[in-house]
Amino acid sequence: MITMKDERNEIPPRSAAVKEDTWDLSSLFADDAAWYKGLEEYEKCSEKIPSFRGTLKNSADALGDYLDFSRDLGILEERLAYYSDLRQTEDEGDGNARTMMGRFMMCSAKINAAQSWANPEIQAIPAADMETFMAQARLKDYRIFLKKLLRYKPHILSEKEERLLALHAEGEGISNDAFSVLTNVDMDFGFIDTPEGKRPLSQSTWSVFMENPDREIRRLTYKKFYGNFAAHKTTLASLYSGSVKQDVIQARIRGFSSARAGALFPDNVDEKVYDNLITAISENLKPLHRYYSLRKKILKVNELRHYDLHVPLVPGVVKNTPWNEAVDVISKALSPLGSEYVDTLRKGLLGRWADRYENKGKRSGAFSAGSYTALPYILMNYKEDSIRDIFTLAHEGGHSMHSWYSARSNPFMHYGYTIFEAEVASTFNEELLFRYLFDQEADSKDMRVYLINKRVDEILATLYRQTMFAEFEKISHEQEEAGNPLTVELLRGEYRKLLEKYFGPEMVLEEESDLEALRIPHFYRAFYVYKYSTGISASLALAERVLSGGAKERDDYFSFLKSGGSLFPIESLKLAGVDMSSPEPVERACKTFGALVDELEKLV
Repeated sequence: MITMKDERNEIPPRSAAVKEDTWDLSSLFADDAAWYKGLEEYEKCSEKIPSFRGTLKNSADALGDYLDFSRDLGILEERLAYYSDLRQTEDEGDGNARTMMGRFMMCSAKINAAQSWANPEIQAIPAADMETFMAQARLKDYRIFLKKLLRYKPHILSEKEERLLALHAEGEGISNDAFSVLTNVDMDFGFIDTPEGKRPLSQSTWSVFMENPDREIRRLTYKKFYGNFAAHKTTLASLYSGSVKQDVIQARIRGFSSARAGALFPDNVDEKVYDNLITAISENLKPLHRYYSLRKKILKVNELRHYDLHVPLVPGVVKNTPWNEAVDVISKALSPLGSEYVDTLRKGLLGRWADRYENKGKRSGAFSAGSYTALPYILMNYKEDSIRDIFTLAHEGGHSMHSWYSARSNPFMHYGYTIFEAEVASTFNEELLFRYLFDQEADSKDMRVYLINKRVDEILATLYRQTMFAEFEKISHEQEEAGNPLTVELLRGEYRKLLEKYFGPEMVLEEESDLEALRIPHFYRAFYVYKYSTGISASLALAERVLSGGAKERDDYFSFLKSGGSLFPIESLKLAGVDMSSPEPVERACKTFGALVDELEKLV
């Protein structure tokens, strides 16, 4: 088992990982050799694509035949993409895995180019004919897909233009890929001296150091960590600028009014939802600033610094939770969701859904990767001595179970739910876990303070912090669209203004603090992070609804989990009982945060 305790003076290589602690990718492909055979099959599919051209308008059967082919091709493509990407995340420096990913991307770009005529041809079918086709049983599994596709008609270009865009797609992720390699592989953060000896500093261990009770260790870690980003600041700013330029160019090509409008269009989310979020949070910063003031008081520091934000307010509270124990705790916390949900997740986490521990070159952080035919895999960098990682595991388990229900309740062409919905299922689990742990520690004041402090910090990170990120993305894209180059100075300057706004008067920022703008991976997936804030707002409301309700409220929640991509996200959340087109859930979430701060103040 690989844990912080075992790492001692260095992060272990991938080869040291115990098999049982790694994910089993055989539900995608048995091994790399089988993947390459799948790639060959995928490449051969391009030969059949031209045979459908010009036939789609002939009848519902003709259109259905092409959509059957496209469905099967899509399932194979998804398997190939997930396997190669997951293999690469195991060790970002593994040349074989990077070769596989590169081969897939090249082949995918070729096939997408070969299919570039299809969507324009479908959209060119006269409306009356399409209505007749969709009424027939032959297209039953494709009706939702077709309705969503037809929405794009104003933004679809000519066949030749679509082909050019498809060929260009292979290069669109270069900024993101370069950022990931630079920050996860090439940047060496070195070691930190601790009373227990030298400990490796990485993007994964950073959070553990920031919880260290020794303020000097936190300060040195902060300086050393951001010193690496300062040394690469011009490169990092250039990479982010390139990513934003791609967003703006794509939106203009498609005829959207802005990059943000283009990003929100697939989910059918009005830009007012985004603006309502920023406005609601901006008008409810007092509880956040009050928390920082309370943190400063409890820590007994003259100045609250950026490296003081994550250290527990109750010193000496240690909880070491091995993986299997964490799964036990999560299973009990999620019991209100019923045996099917809990037993399925438990079996997966004790089996090989997850890649559990950190190794050298492994992608930092955590994610869930759910696909239609395979297991819903989870990447973790689990630390036994971090309670936060138990919450992270519950969070990713929420994503995985959402995928599990969606894949079993919908046809492939519309099983995929949006990120807007995904962050509800994950943060819902975190709320249930917090409530369970808080109730279990009724006799331990220190642990209750620790837990409520942890919950305050988690909601802060998801509700307030992600909204700050969302506001930064809005500003950076507007600057690019206005013709202002995204230089290091501009990016840092705009980000510092937001830091001052959100952290308030108690925070003394470091010179390096605004370099944070250059280290957030989610910025390379534009207008994504706001969904964390809307997601936790919805999940807090739904957790209260389910726990205080009965069978109907729980069934409503499962209707949402099973809806997949059959509805747009605002509508699917209405199934569960919350309306995110209104700012009310966000405002209520701010009140919940404020109430937790009140409770924390009483306890300490």
